[in-house]
Amino acid sequence: MNYFTALLKFEGMVSRQDYNIGLGYQLMALFPVLLSIPHGGDQIPPELVAHAVISKQDMLADSDAFTREIYGIKKDVAFIVDTSIARIYVDLNRASSDLPPVNPDGIIKSQSCHGVRIYRHDLWQNQSLINILLEKYYHPYHQKIQTILGQHNNLELMLDCHSMEAVGPVIGPDQGIERPAICLGSRYGQSCDPSIVKQMAHAMRRAFELKADQLTIDQPFAGGYITKHYGNNPVPCIQIELNRRLYLEQGWLDEQTEQINTQKITELQQKFRYALELFFA
Repeated sequence: MNYFTALLKFEGMVSRQDYNIGLGYQLMALFPVLLSIPHGGDQIPPELVAHAVISKQDMLADSDAFTREIYGIKKDVAFIVDTSIARIYVDLNRASSDLPPVNPDGIIKSQSCHGVRIYRHDLWQNQSLINILLEKYYHPYHQKIQTILGQHNNLELMLDCHSMEAVGPVIGPDQGIERPAICLGSRYGQSCDPSIVKQMAHAMRRAFELKADQLTIDQPFAGGYITKHYGNNPVPCIQIELNRRLYLEQGWLDEQTEQINTQKITELQQKFRYALELFFA
């Protein structure tokens, strides 16, 4: 079963509207939490089709594959904000000023985290195209978050939901180092009170059946722009990183052999929901 075939098994779990920011779901929620899933998309903006040279496999290798499915418990939380656009084309977990060519790993990137070239030419020389990408994909995502946080004072927590490679890649704070099963980022206590992240760590260890050293706090990731910007503004925010080895086999992107175990993905979704149940109990 390949990547896109596997996605069909999860139809209905999350909104997968092509080229659009996911809607916020306001429901009779069990959990007063806003989930942000900024890197789970797998689509290329139509404005970039003529410019991109990176392969589908390399694009997916740079994505948080299946995070929209793992974290997409839309019937159990107050709000989810996500996107179908791949992070390699528009990275929503960056500051609005974090633009090329100053930072090759900013909102608009020049290469993937594995050092693979993305575009045929230097895209940042086309300022009008950059502005279109920001207005159409970047700003609406953050406006949705800001609207939810500004209008709903019953929320108690925000989670920025990601996955991470099993070993630190070329562009990473821990190149070549094996990573834990789960990393929780709190910006070293700045995005949420240390007691809150410890409470979440306890819930995640229990739900995912992890030993103490299999879950870390602020290492290797302390939290990106979303966690920093929205943490305690007004609700506490924690970044969650799930190790992809929990659900993806080595070689999952090989077109000849790619195998994806959808049962593992379903089980992780159930464990994530259980972790929230424990946290809010």
